[in-house]
Amino acid sequence: MHRKTEAHIDLDAIRANFALACALAPNSKSIAVIKANAYGHGMLRVATALQDVAPAFAVATIDEALELRKAGIPNTILVLQGVSTSEACKIAAAQHLTLVIHAPEQVEALLAAKVRTPAWLKVDTGMHRLGLAPGDCQDAHKRLSRGGVDVQVVCTHFACADEPDNDATGQQIECFDAATASLGLPRSLANSAAILAHPESHADWNRPGYMLYGNSPLSIDVESARELQPSMTLRSEIIAIREVPEGESVGYGARWTARRPSIIGTVAIGYADGYPRHAPSGTPTRVNEGTAPLVGTVSMDSITIDLTEHEHAAVGDRVELWGPGIALNEIAAAAGTIGYQLLTGISPRVPRIYA
Repeated sequence: MHRKTEAHIDLDAIRANFALACALAPNSKSIAVIKANAYGHGMLRVATALQDVAPAFAVATIDEALELRKAGIPNTILVLQGVSTSEACKIAAAQHLTLVIHAPEQVEALLAAKVRTPAWLKVDTGMHRLGLAPGDCQDAHKRLSRGGVDVQVVCTHFACADEPDNDATGQQIECFDAATASLGLPRSLANSAAILAHPESHADWNRPGYMLYGNSPLSIDVESARELQPSMTLRSEIIAIREVPEGESVGYGARWTARRPSIIGTVAIGYADGYPRHAPSGTPTRVNEGTAPLVGTVSMDSITIDLTEHEHAAVGDRVELWGPGIALNEIAAAAGTIGYQLLTGISPRVPRIYA
């Protein structure tokens, strides 16, 4: 019998979330972001599930893009970090990849390669991570066009779109409009947060990522996010149950002590599987339709939960760590991190089970 720690992936939910992204911005096209192994869900399986409805996919690296091409995915593939050498530009052109150009060095590499690969031009409007300076984008566009590069879209990325009341997003839009108005190119601004909360940012292309997997990136509740369907359920099972007397501790560091005679279950999942190491005692799990709190320190291969209120719990019972019964974002907040990190941190030893 194999260890019953599994990530169950609902591909229909991902398709529904992509449809929601499209419906929220009906005058835009949506490019499905499947970087980082589709946020831990399995890039090839997600691409296959979406390839008939998504006109394009976005990945972070050329290696991710080449993996999709090797698997026979024919859709347009956008490489968000672009490439930095002429040789890589030639490989991208041979595989019909679309490159994001975000640095002067990439402009030079693409021109030196003398290939007619399509490209997106990225402008830094305030994120200050990747992107050409607003004053440099017109010259870069002219040089690339003269060199035979098919510059198809101009884009940017928001720093604070997950905070709907933050004025920074509006300021970035103003900067973007001023820098790109004369280019006459299709535009792309909105990530998941902006699709959900900033309709003024919806342009020719939107880039839903985190929301495809059923989770809201926003700092507040908004109506548009309530229709998202969780696409991953992380499950394990109880592998041992013991009685712990009042005053006895559980786990490394003896950080949790029983305040009453307690029933403690050991669950076969730990930080080596991707469960957050810093989840504190009290973080919820779900057992037999009820909540059982985490107690003690998360171990490499196991956690311990308080089953005192679950008199019928038994070895072999399934435990939900997050999914429809427990929101991913709730677990992330308890552990002092974000849902993105939890999803992308699920380790390869956890089987993905697709439905």
